[in-house]
Order: sequence, then C-alpha cells, then structure tokens
Amino acid sequence: MSFTSVKDFEGKMAKFYGAPYAVATDCCTHGIELCLRLTKEQTVTIPSRTYLSIPFVLDKLKLEWNFEDIDWQDYYYLKNTNIIDAAVYWKEAGYIPGTFMCLSFQFQKHLSLGRGGMILTDNKEAAIALKKMSYDGRLPDIPWRDQDIDSVGYHYYMTPETAALGLSKLEKAKTDKPKEWSVNDWPDLRNMSVFKHKGL
Repeated sequence: MSFTSVKDFEGKMAKFYGAPYAVATDCCTHGIELCLRLTKEQTVTIPSRTYLSIPFVLDKLKLEWNFEDIDWQDYYYLKNTNIIDAAVYWKEAGYIPGTFMCLSFQFQKHLSLGRGGMILTDNKEAAIALKKMSYDGRLPDIPWRDQDIDSVGYHYYMTPETAALGLSKLEKAKTDKPKEWSVNDWPDLRNMSVFKHKGL
C-alpha cells in the first residue's frame, strides 16, 4: 500500500493552514486522543457543548476531567492543554503556533470526506511521534516486518483512498464559503444520562 496520497494531502493541508507539519488520522477524535497520549495530560476541562466522543475519549484515557460553560466559535482549547478541537474550523493561514490543532473531515464538515482527521503542529519531533502512533507504531511505506517497532501505536491512520478524495475536493473547498459554527450548534452534554455523574 502506497501512502503517497496521504503525504501529499498532509502537505497541502499544512500549507493551507500555515502549519509546518500535518499528521493525517482516521478521525478528529482519534487525533485528539493521540495528542493527549503524547503530552501525557492528566487534567482536562472541556465545554459542556461539544461532540460526545470527546468526553468518551477522556474517560477512555482515565483522565480527570470536567465540563464547563465555555462560549466558543469555530474551535476551542481543551483547557489546561495546548490541544485544540478544531473539528469545524476552516481558515486559510489559521494555524495557531505552539498548538496541536485537530481537524475533522467527517461528512458534515467543510471538507467532507465521510471520515478523516488531521493534526497540525509546529513541533517536528511531535509530528514524527504522532505519525508513528497513528500507524501501529510503525512508519508508512516500509513493511512492518522490516521495522524495529520501538513504541506503542494505534490503528488510527488515514487511508490513501481517503487522502486521494481529500486532494480531489480540496481546491473547491478553498473557494467555497465555510459554515460558521458556534457553541449553540451542540446540545449541553450534561443533560444526557451517560454524563449525569458530572452534574449541572
């Protein structure tokens, strides 16, 4: 399997956002998970109005976390971290230096690929580590049997087919006006039974 299209897509997305490095993933949520694993965060606060996969990931990682009333538009920081949930953020030269900015290409997003995500960063070492983490601890384009896997990885990589679709739709996405998203586009998760233990 060739990952040429994935590399090309990463390069074009990094250039569009103005980020030095981009790491493609299978979804934004897994991108956020990888960043949390890499930075070894212990305590996180998130908006009560966000997509429900985010608190599920925090539970999965056994982090101490809480909801908070946070008014946000287009993106938000996971509080106490330099990780940004930018799932609905589409802006040329919009990368914020010093952050891990996690994008989504889910079917409702501006660049709609059905599924997919991207981590933007300006940290070269982190980008290399995240790339390996996203692909079972291995490097793309080298048969895994020929590699000495020296770190834990996860099956969170973007397929070449998804990347090729992204490349085919990218130029149109650059010229189309993106939807403006706000905190009110999401329900308050504290009202859902699964999160009642977090209180209101």
